[in-house]
Amino acid sequence: MTNKTSASWRARLRYEFDKSMAGGAIALIGWLALISLVVITLAGAFLAVTGIAPEGGEPVSFIEGTWESLMRTFDAGTMGGDQGWGFRLVALAVTLAGIFVFSALIGVISSGLENKLDELRKGRSRVLESDHTIILNWSTSIFDVISELVIANQSRQRPRIVIMANKDKVEMEEEIADKVGDLKNTKIICRSGDPTDLFDLSIVNPHTSRSIIVLSPEGDDPDSQVIKSVLALVNDPQRRPEPYMIAAEIRDAQNTEVARIVGGKELQLVLADDLISRIVVHTSRQSGLSAVYTELLDFDGCEIYTLPQPALEGKPFGAAVMSYETSTLIGLCDNDGQIHLNPPPNRVIAPGERLVIIAEDDASIQTWTGAPQIAQTAIRQPSPQPAKAERTLILGWNRRGPIIATELGRYVAPGSVLTVAASTPEFEADIAALSLPSDNMAVSHVVIDTSSRSALEALDIPSYDHVLVLGYSDHMSMQSADTRTLITLLHLRKIAEMAGLHINVVSEMTDVRNRELAEVTRADDFVVSNKLVSLMLAQASENEFMAAIFDELLDVDGSEIYMRPMSDYVDISKPVNFFTVALSALRRGEIAIGHRRQRAGDADERNLGGVTVNPNRSELLAYTEKDMVIVLAQD
Repeated sequence: MTNKTSASWRARLRYEFDKSMAGGAIALIGWLALISLVVITLAGAFLAVTGIAPEGGEPVSFIEGTWESLMRTFDAGTMGGDQGWGFRLVALAVTLAGIFVFSALIGVISSGLENKLDELRKGRSRVLESDHTIILNWSTSIFDVISELVIANQSRQRPRIVIMANKDKVEMEEEIADKVGDLKNTKIICRSGDPTDLFDLSIVNPHTSRSIIVLSPEGDDPDSQVIKSVLALVNDPQRRPEPYMIAAEIRDAQNTEVARIVGGKELQLVLADDLISRIVVHTSRQSGLSAVYTELLDFDGCEIYTLPQPALEGKPFGAAVMSYETSTLIGLCDNDGQIHLNPPPNRVIAPGERLVIIAEDDASIQTWTGAPQIAQTAIRQPSPQPAKAERTLILGWNRRGPIIATELGRYVAPGSVLTVAASTPEFEADIAALSLPSDNMAVSHVVIDTSSRSALEALDIPSYDHVLVLGYSDHMSMQSADTRTLITLLHLRKIAEMAGLHINVVSEMTDVRNRELAEVTRADDFVVSNKLVSLMLAQASENEFMAAIFDELLDVDGSEIYMRPMSDYVDISKPVNFFTVALSALRRGEIAIGHRRQRAGDADERNLGGVTVNPNRSELLAYTEKDMVIVLAQD
């Protein structure tokens, strides 16, 4: 029997013991009350029958004798004024019985309260909340998940987040208080237990929950723990008849099929390593793209909604795209639940279909009644650019390395080169086992210390088009891996300055708190692994189609996000509105979702590098040669 199973059985036995103790305490209180009643009644009857009375007083009746006995049971000092030894002896017997009964009663109540407080401290009491979000398991991602849910919950009344993990309740509460900060109107409830155990899961009351997030726990074989938790939720004999909304994190893509079989339509899977690897590849080839993904994933800004829009039913998709001023239509969800991003412009929206829309909030999603002002003469015709071979360098290696290399091979033109430089024990075997999707890219590797300045200079880094820095997260702690990455980035910055060139560098940062430190290296993008996974899980818990939407966005066969020169789409010699940009993109079979404008002195509080997703389409703006349009396109 494993340690976790043993712990679960011990917890269950302790619960049954506590329950039996609680029942025993109630029974004991009943017996004490019965004893008191018998003693008081007998004393009252004895006084009435024998005629014993206080010295100088009249004999008492049964009722009066019973009342006198009751008073002496409650308060031993009452008998201090009694006169006559016969009456005193009866009062003494009643008082001694009362002292025994009330002492035992106080002990029982005190023990019961102590057990209850101990149960509350250990986090084993049942949650009575409803419409709450449940988070199962504990990892470093939990703080970002909570932070995002706090933002999403601001418009709700009495929002609750219930957390269950194999961790002490007090420790969880203290860590959350230290690392999350302001919880606004959200209340956090922590419970200790095994998220794979049916009995423990009942403590968090999943039957009345709004959504459930299953994190990948720390330790060995985390995917098995996630799958077992989903299995326990879905197949609970006492489960509710309505489907759950479950968002679960899976690290190894090989476990995807099993997880989908277990969770069915109630489960949204977030493939952590796959998600990060794809975003690393996309951002390495297009500077600033990580800001777009961050904007789409977090709750602080624009979000993706999937809502019915009856007013647009029967219209072509292209016409519907031009029907919004402050929102951006990017796709639709058909009546079978399938997501279609950037469908053909002539695709007619069928009754009952949902539209996939980027908006500030769902209240702002309204079709525009006015006619868009479009500068037809400013629209430029597309001029296809031939694909060029690329040289890419990967510094460092971890379990995501093979996925990144394989994904990169799907996009590059023939004649491209990938060089991997690292010093982890297994990376040479991983390179030898690579199976690329095409022959467009040649792969080579070299064993070096990536934190060594001289070793980096020997690679001729300025000759590469793209540089990716991966953390040694498989063999080091989070902070140690990020420190090693920061050293590499500082060396790259110095090499670029000495060469007088700009080097396109994308770095993988594990801890979001290190992003500010990394900014001094002036790398183009910083993909924070745990942060992006946390954002995705939080979004999936609020939108049942979010995982499918991002699967489409990051799929090489679907429509993806690209950043292209604004001057390729419109004449930038004079100000134009985004309606004009959107129509130019639509004529190319693309959807314009935003732009990147970098101006000296412009405020960039969210550190998005000038990226604006879902701009106001009627506002006239002046663009320059450096400005980019963000589009959703097939290639």
